[in-house]
Amino acid sequence: MRIAVIGGGPGGLYFSALAQQLAATTGQQHEITVWERNAADDTFGFGVVFSDETLGGIEHADPAVFARMQREFAIWDDIDVHFKGEVVTSGGHAFAAMSRRRLLEILQERCRELGVTLHFRTEAPDIDELTASSDLVVAADGLNSAVRRRYADTFRPSLDVRDCRYIWLGTSLVFDAFTFDVRETPYGVMQIHGYPYDATGSTFIVEMTSEVWRRAGFEVFADRDWAPGESDEKSIALVRELFDDILGGHEVMANNSRWISFTTVRNEHWVHAEPDKAAVVILGDAAHTAHFSIGSGTKLAMEDALALAACLHEEPDIEAALATYEEERKAVVLSTQRAAQASLEWFENLAQYVHQEPVQFSFNIMTRSRRVTYDNLRARDPEFVARCESRYAEDCHGRPDTPPMFQPVTLRAAEGPGLTLNNRVIVSPMDMYVAEDGVPTEFHLVHLGGKALGGAGLVMTEMICPSAVGRISPGCGGLWTDEQRDGWKRAVDFVHASTSAAIGCQLGHSGAKGSTRLMWEGIDEPLPSGNWDVLAASPVAYSETNQTPRELDRAGLDEIREEFVASARRAAEADFDVLELHCAHGYLLSGFLSPVTNLRTDEYGGDVAGRLRFPLEVWRAMREVWPPTKPMTVRISATDWVEDGQTLEAALAVAAAFAEAGAAAIDVSTGQVTKRERPAFGRSYQTPYADAIRNRLGIPTIAVGVISSYDDVNSILMAGRADLCALGRAHLYDPNWTLHAAVEQDYDGPGAIWPDPWRAGRRKPQTGRTDGPKPRLELIRSGTTGTSHRRWRP
Repeated sequence: MRIAVIGGGPGGLYFSALAQQLAATTGQQHEITVWERNAADDTFGFGVVFSDETLGGIEHADPAVFARMQREFAIWDDIDVHFKGEVVTSGGHAFAAMSRRRLLEILQERCRELGVTLHFRTEAPDIDELTASSDLVVAADGLNSAVRRRYADTFRPSLDVRDCRYIWLGTSLVFDAFTFDVRETPYGVMQIHGYPYDATGSTFIVEMTSEVWRRAGFEVFADRDWAPGESDEKSIALVRELFDDILGGHEVMANNSRWISFTTVRNEHWVHAEPDKAAVVILGDAAHTAHFSIGSGTKLAMEDALALAACLHEEPDIEAALATYEEERKAVVLSTQRAAQASLEWFENLAQYVHQEPVQFSFNIMTRSRRVTYDNLRARDPEFVARCESRYAEDCHGRPDTPPMFQPVTLRAAEGPGLTLNNRVIVSPMDMYVAEDGVPTEFHLVHLGGKALGGAGLVMTEMICPSAVGRISPGCGGLWTDEQRDGWKRAVDFVHASTSAAIGCQLGHSGAKGSTRLMWEGIDEPLPSGNWDVLAASPVAYSETNQTPRELDRAGLDEIREEFVASARRAAEADFDVLELHCAHGYLLSGFLSPVTNLRTDEYGGDVAGRLRFPLEVWRAMREVWPPTKPMTVRISATDWVEDGQTLEAALAVAAAFAEAGAAAIDVSTGQVTKRERPAFGRSYQTPYADAIRNRLGIPTIAVGVISSYDDVNSILMAGRADLCALGRAHLYDPNWTLHAAVEQDYDGPGAIWPDPWRAGRRKPQTGRTDGPKPRLELIRSGTTGTSHRRWRP
């Protein structure tokens, strides 16, 4: 093939070398030409970092390149966190780094050896010329890709420019480990992260929010026109002064070093094709970026290059090969970008964690991307995790040698000691849709009783409705009659008599989302017949197919408030331990809180204080009849996932108001307020909102939403992102989830109490196998590279 490569960075060079090398294995040779506008020895930045996984792919694909790289590596295992005058170290992380300049030299040498034509200080020919004269055009032309702009209608790029400012520098100081240095300055919180790249120097990055950057005076230095390659020497001088204690007088080196904001690049498509022209494929920063705090763009670009070369070699049809490359590699990149986004946002919100003590802060920073977890760290450095566990136990007045999820927690009440749970796992409220005229059935007794036997500290009912009109569906449970109360009391009595769990009642009114089918018949779809009128803050339908609700007037507000009060009184009579008010997911009270669904112009609408007014009136009225020795919590939607919806700042105000009104904890969910929502769905995706409320306001929170592993629960808790975790579907899959989590962690203590009749089962069943696992030949298809190879694995 005739292949034109635009961009002579690591991605373009490595692709060219691999493609040519693979062609040689079949006795062929491509005609590959690389165009690079900069000089061969120009480079921006200092060092690049590689993980073990990436290096394994490079070693397998091109041992010659790997061997040359390996001779240059600075290798280390430790991460040092400098915070509040202490250094906390975690080991076992296995990083390798090298000089970016030396990497380019190695790749250039390899390309020349293989017959690749390299042009430096040369602009690539016009893209129309290249697509007419080539079989394939590979655009590795970086963050500001001209090719991506040219074919924007095909690639459909999005560029997300973030708030923090950072500057990339080098130093003659050789760090002993990958180093985070986080400090409070007179201007605000700043952080360095740095790492050695050879025996003579290190890369380090200084990052801070734009507000801190302006307060420190960096904006004044940066407000000018810059010559190509020029560095911001005045800012660098101030950096030397601010971080003199860690730099210790060592030289600070610049290389086109100026303040920039990170831009996350995403593209819906990576391939552009036209009839009778060569296809154009984007690679590296032209296709995607991921925040530098979880790895380098160089690493991702070289992984792209490896995958693209392998797909072209394995599939003779170029169109099919490019489709495979995009499909396989894009999935890996999206996963990386999700982790990078979590890490990026953690650093954007760094100031909310400076109240933490150094050990917890270090665990928090290690697990910020959600890729590194409690279990992962325990495997790498058990002493570090033991130290974190000990500190967590001390902070929560808990038990030594106990995983965080099995530490006790107390929910405060208006009077008395409150309610102490024996662990921090909650069975989340889940609608069962099997009540009969609001009366719970035998199914509810078995469902709630079974979950309570399964070891969770607290089991919550489904959303129980205060009136028939307040139901979501005809199968929803209620508390508007004494018969319903007595039905719930059967479940409460069983939980109290036969399990170690507490049981809570969640009260909520469906509002605009009422009068719909049972979940399995069509969630949120109106009933085919027998509909009732629905009520809401404003006449805003949940969707085009749902009813338009009637706006509540003064009499209606008073009536609903009294219905909540009557239901709260019955919940107390049923002897529930906790009462939770449902103000989330687009139901009635959530509809008051959201600007999307509350369009009122009276005192119950407008700003967040107005939108809060009715939910708080309901809360206070319920509190008057709820026993003062028992806690109350509230569930909120912290964001509506639409631009005109609830903001985090509004959610903070809502949480603060309920906490001031006596909420023991904020149960932090998101969304389900409008069909227009576009949630950033993924593992633990709602936890950052619980994290913000807890760490900015000092209010206990419950994290909920796609939390399914005990590893994630332990990570969330020990990092201080929430005080409890609520799991729903995980408990449907395994009603004994908490007890099984204890077994998996070899924990048998007061945080995981097996019912006496079940105690014989508190060890893993024996499989009957006495010999060790035999080696087997596996086909390993790497998620990173998309290539296949065989190896023996024990």
